[in-house]
Amino acid sequence: MQLALTLSFAALVLLCTFALLWSRWPGWLKGLLVTGVAVFYFYADDVVHNLAGWPTTDTLPERFTLLAVVIEEPTNKTPGALFLWVNGLQNGKPVALPRAYKLPYTKDLHALLNEGMKKSRQGVTQMGTAVPKAGKKGVNWLRPGNDEQEVKIRDLPAPQLPEK
Repeated sequence: MQLALTLSFAALVLLCTFALLWSRWPGWLKGLLVTGVAVFYFYADDVVHNLAGWPTTDTLPERFTLLAVVIEEPTNKTPGALFLWVNGLQNGKPVALPRAYKLPYTKDLHALLNEGMKKSRQGVTQMGTAVPKAGKKGVNWLRPGNDEQEVKIRDLPAPQLPEK
């Protein structure tokens, strides 16, 4: 898939080159074409990274099961990050495919996720919730970023079976 997108973009650049060199378009139209292709490049780069399995910085699902965590602690050169692999829950059932998320590093969240992974390794499935942090002022139609969410992890409740 990634190769096909790369080849498609290369063909678009080739057509743009032909249009710039051999057309009698006015200069402002050629400039608009170059700007449009440059903007499209950055948009396509973002789309390809999401397709290739790169972790997203979007907000976490409201409810999810925690599958895996990788912790990159901050150093002098990097601010650190928390990488989560979660499976969102909708109507009490997991969605079809899990998703990787990247959260900014905090010590509290590091400890919480570390404890959740210890329990997960012991066979206790972990369920998480992500809600927007309370007390934030601002325009309410803006969606919060993942650094403005409060993440909580707990044991997944045991399923209740109907009586016979």
